[in-house]
Amino acid sequence: MTGEPPYADDLTIVDSATQLDSCHGSTVAVVGSHGGRYPALLAARSRVRAIVFNDAGVGRDRAGISGLDQLEELDVPAAAVSHVTARIGDGANTLRHGRISHVNAPARALGCTAGMPCQEAVRLLAGAATPRVQPPQAEEARYLLRDGRPRVWALDSASLADDADADDVLVTGSHGGLLGGKPETALRTAAIAAVFNDAGIGRDGAGLSRLPALDERGIAAVTVSAHSARVGDGRSTYDDGVLSAQNEAATHLGARTGMPTPEFVDLVLASLKDQHTGTGVPDDHDS
Repeated sequence: MTGEPPYADDLTIVDSATQLDSCHGSTVAVVGSHGGRYPALLAARSRVRAIVFNDAGVGRDRAGISGLDQLEELDVPAAAVSHVTARIGDGANTLRHGRISHVNAPARALGCTAGMPCQEAVRLLAGAATPRVQPPQAEEARYLLRDGRPRVWALDSASLADDADADDVLVTGSHGGLLGGKPETALRTAAIAAVFNDAGIGRDGAGLSRLPALDERGIAAVTVSAHSARVGDGRSTYDDGVLSAQNEAATHLGARTGMPTPEFVDLVLASLKDQHTGTGVPDDHDS
């Protein structure tokens, strides 16, 4: 999607950095993605001149803005808007309502500062030059945490899910927001259960918006607190994550706020075992 002046005649607005490609080269991009390492690498690989992300609550180890430092090394101006000012996963909302919370040195050199409206920052970022440094290859990983049926996967991004993951448990590093508010973007496959990062929850509760959409599909889904696990890191979601919200399907299994991710996964697997043995899910999950 291309914007019109007064911003720039080469403004790209997308809901996810996964939608960036070479056709967006030399543009200024506003994306709904968190500002972590993988979205930053996608931005660099697409050769955008400058980019604005969502800070995803910043979170554990500042993972929500870690990509700004990566892009600084490539001399690409980058900024992030506060998650409380714009809906994560929504590029247009980011441009319209976002206020800058963090900038890297190249963006600062162009005049971008914390507290500035995203619209003003975009006008300044239009002065960025086309990047000359060759970016590293973007890599995103998936890891098998538990084998068997179902399998339990750690995915750094929900974008890695495909039809082969149907009936598995997916523990992702992705934020829990719908892309552009569209329910069909909640998850690409019919997983049994899914875990996301709440990205600080943020404006309009956007960081949790996948949960009710997945309820409609009968998929148990939860988020972990951005302060407990690194956004963009599926293994951190599993190893470090502490549940912050759950949908009705997950609540029925016994999921509750404050529960570690592995305990939720155990509940999912136990419920399947109970179904196979005909015992059902116990009414009292705390007993």
